Amino acid sequence: MAADIIHPGHLNIIDEGAKLGDVVVGLLTDSAIAAYKRVPHMRYDQRLAVVEHLKGVGRVVAQEQLDYRPNLRKLKPDYLLHGSDWQAGVMNGPRQQARETMAEWGGEVVEPAYTEGISSTRLISGVKEAGVSPDARLAQLTRLLEVKPTIRGMEAHNGLSAHIVDRVTVPDANGVRTGFDVIWISSLTDSMAKGKPDNESVDFSSRLVTINQVLEASTKPVIVDGDSGGHDQHFAQMVRTLERLGVSAVVIEDKAGLKRNSLHEDTHAHIQETKEAFSRKIRAGIKARRTDNFMVIARIESLIVGSGHDDAIERAKAYLGAGASAIMIHSKDATGADVKRFSKVYNTLPNRRPLMMVPTSYNAVSEAELTSWGANIVVYANHLLRAAYPAMEQAAQKILQHGRALEAEQLCLPIPDFLKLITDE
Repeated sequence: MAADIIHPGHLNIIDEGAKLGDVVVGLLTDSAIAAYKRVPHMRYDQRLAVVEHLKGVGRVVAQEQLDYRPNLRKLKPDYLLHGSDWQAGVMNGPRQQARETMAEWGGEVVEPAYTEGISSTRLISGVKEAGVSPDARLAQLTRLLEVKPTIRGMEAHNGLSAHIVDRVTVPDANGVRTGFDVIWISSLTDSMAKGKPDNESVDFSSRLVTINQVLEASTKPVIVDGDSGGHDQHFAQMVRTLERLGVSAVVIEDKAGLKRNSLHEDTHAHIQETKEAFSRKIRAGIKARRTDNFMVIARIESLIVGSGHDDAIERAKAYLGAGASAIMIHSKDATGADVKRFSKVYNTLPNRRPLMMVPTSYNAVSEAELTSWGANIVVYANHLLRAAYPAMEQAAQKILQHGRALEAEQLCLPIPDFLKLITDE
């Protein structure tokens, strides 16, 4: 069991087991749970303390994966109990494996009827619908990084796009539904959505409007693009504000002067901050935060401005030394070869911390490959707004061409479905 929330269904299984003998509970680890559904709210040691004290439980063993065979062969139990709900869905494969394994020594699989009307997933969904506190949301990012090799982020530029990122999932070949782990609030898409260029024309107060919209419409952890962070004192204030709101991290880039988006073809306008000055800014942000759960992520622009691989590595060392919670390496090389080269050296650093990648330019590289390079955070930084613009433009054109809205309907969500997107419940 996961036992993130103990309910009568768990107690029924334990009671049924106690009728047959001494009960040993296989408690799923954080990483085992994260492999097929949301990260548990309580850490493994916390869940262990709860389960060990449940009446009828004689012993608890760590269940490191959904494959029960290693623990079964070690324990060779007379009976294996699991609720009947594992007969379908993602658990059906492990069920068949477990049944075959138990048969090796004549063990019996017992499947008490699923307790109708209650499940941990439904209970957690109910809690999520009620909202999430700033402190609880703030801590989610570091929890994710503890239990998943790579976490996936998508940009949101308003409440509706945050709603999409929060809820969209797709099933994989095994029926496990996967979604986005974090929400990225990009200065590029925030500016563009407001009809402004990405040159810090939108001040931080205006950006807070978007940040609050995203926080209101979602429950996932949020990473904010903080541009250069401004002056050291201003960055310290930014950290305090974001942390108080429940944002999990801010990313600042080591560029100076007037902001210019890194993906512009002309790189001569980019001025890179000295690593000494940028390190001071990182230290100011780290000092300003009130909890280690808030992450200050240092974005290295050396591969963008042409400073080169060696400069990027030296900056990574300096920024880690200044206390950066993670490093983001940025590149617009379509092959991603320079990011791969950087990662190979970065992964050997003695004080290595999580590595973030934004594969906007090297979009043919798969997440699996980025993970093999050492990516801990992969963010799709601008895709929802870029996808929305062509559809909106086409809808406007069709209405103008035909003098009515009928032809534009094929591009639009039907009104009944549209009204169901956000309800008043």
